[in-house]
Amino acid sequence: MDTIKIGVLMDDIAVINPKKDSSLAMMLEAKRRGWITYTFDTFDMFIDNNKVYARSAKTEVFDNMDDWYVKSNFEVVALEDFNVILMRKNPPFDMNYIYATYLLEQAENTGVLVVNKTQSLRDCNEKLFSLNFPNCLPKTLVSANQNQIRAFIKTQKTVVVKPLDGMGGHDVFKLTHGDNNIDEVLDYLTHQGKRQIISQIFLAEIEKGDKRILIINAQPIDYALARIPAQGGFKGNLAAGASGVGQPLSKRDYYLCTQIAPTLKAKGLMFVGIDVIGDYITEINVTSPTCIRELDAQFGLNIAGVLFAVIEQKLKQKR
Repeated sequence: MDTIKIGVLMDDIAVINPKKDSSLAMMLEAKRRGWITYTFDTFDMFIDNNKVYARSAKTEVFDNMDDWYVKSNFEVVALEDFNVILMRKNPPFDMNYIYATYLLEQAENTGVLVVNKTQSLRDCNEKLFSLNFPNCLPKTLVSANQNQIRAFIKTQKTVVVKPLDGMGGHDVFKLTHGDNNIDEVLDYLTHQGKRQIISQIFLAEIEKGDKRILIINAQPIDYALARIPAQGGFKGNLAAGASGVGQPLSKRDYYLCTQIAPTLKAKGLMFVGIDVIGDYITEINVTSPTCIRELDAQFGLNIAGVLFAVIEQKLKQKR
């Protein structure tokens, strides 16, 4: 096979945390394999004469915490000239994100492998996708109706409420029946009853961590990163101060993975991160799953290598 040309659609590489960034782990693996890597952002793409292009920069990466990349001058590259494109743009999952998937879909139509599949990125909201697997889900309500949410809080005693398009623990609240801020929080999150939010029963097992399990081509990596909330907190998000502790998957973890695996495969979701608290899946992350570097460091893994072996095989099948 000729040298593989890979495009990585991501936020500015200059502002990532190289110690934790999974996109960097992927680009380092591409370098090990001798692939040529270009990076670009959503706003770098454009359509001219029915063809999609990106203002891209050839990017070399280094496993160095102080100096992790060098970019060449920007050049205009037709997306169809890439063999594979990694969609690694972080949420929010807004209209700009959706527009980007439409442009990437044009590249897919010319034979480019986009990871993850663009239609599935649009279809599989990270907070709602798990509703397809009710036996894997804690008690959940999705509603914009504040009275309905208050009744759910009253019945379940303590719940976690959050928007459907966020990440990193932003705008996530724990509410207990009788709290004096319930009206204020619900008014804010639902935009005065005009925006759907998700409410889930609070799972006390969060004290043992919100486990991130990575799934590649419907097969789980054998270790999860349990994100332990900071002292006095309840958010299992590294961005919200949680600490990451690796651990082997439990029997229940494997069961949850087997329940969703056929759907992931059918939808072309090659790289997915599920969030598990206790016995339940709380989210299925399909946009830009993280935690590769933490698990690699703790267990001597090469998770990006597993992913790229699958990508390479799929590219061979396309020939």
